[in-house]
Amino acid sequence: MPSGQTHDRITLWALPFVAGVTFFQTRSGNLTLLVAGGFMFGGLMFGPDLDIYSRQYQRWGFLRFIWLPYQKSLRHRSFLSHGPIIGTILRVLYLGTIVSILAILALVIAEKLWNITLLRILGETVVQSLTRYSTEFLSLLLGLELGAMSHSLSDWGGSTYKRCQKQGVRGLLPRAKIKKRKATSGASRRGKPTGVKPVSRGSKGSKGT
Repeated sequence: MPSGQTHDRITLWALPFVAGVTFFQTRSGNLTLLVAGGFMFGGLMFGPDLDIYSRQYQRWGFLRFIWLPYQKSLRHRSFLSHGPIIGTILRVLYLGTIVSILAILALVIAEKLWNITLLRILGETVVQSLTRYSTEFLSLLLGLELGAMSHSLSDWGGSTYKRCQKQGVRGLLPRAKIKKRKATSGASRRGKPTGVKPVSRGSKGSKGT
């Protein structure tokens, strides 16, 4: 598995390519900036390795404590953290939930202290923004997913390369198939006949009368 420094280099090297392809497809500077920014953020701070004490986790500084429940709930390199699309969506929902809880608590305290209505206004503003800027939101989400996938694909590529060095072409097969083949081969060897016929206990000769 590549080191954190290698993942950072992959993200930085791939950034011009991602930005160039996005601008070529959209002809929009704003959308290109959102995709490129999401790609950088996804690769450096919002990637799959937030499920362990990683470089991505450390970059959150004093706010990194918010990812502790996330780490406790997921196994490292599970489908929910490293899987395509589902991993990014789960992290967005998780972070959105944390931010929403903190924002609601702050607004409730402000309403109690200054007797003003902010919670309803904020909710309406968020809904209107998501509806009005849906294209921009999807562009940012695409950038986050591309950044996360650059990380997961480099992990998969590094692991596959090491397996191929040790096992040859068999390293390209899924691990489950390899284990199944080993188990089947072991069972066949254990059940292989030795060529010696077992002696039956009832085969003794009878005495003459």
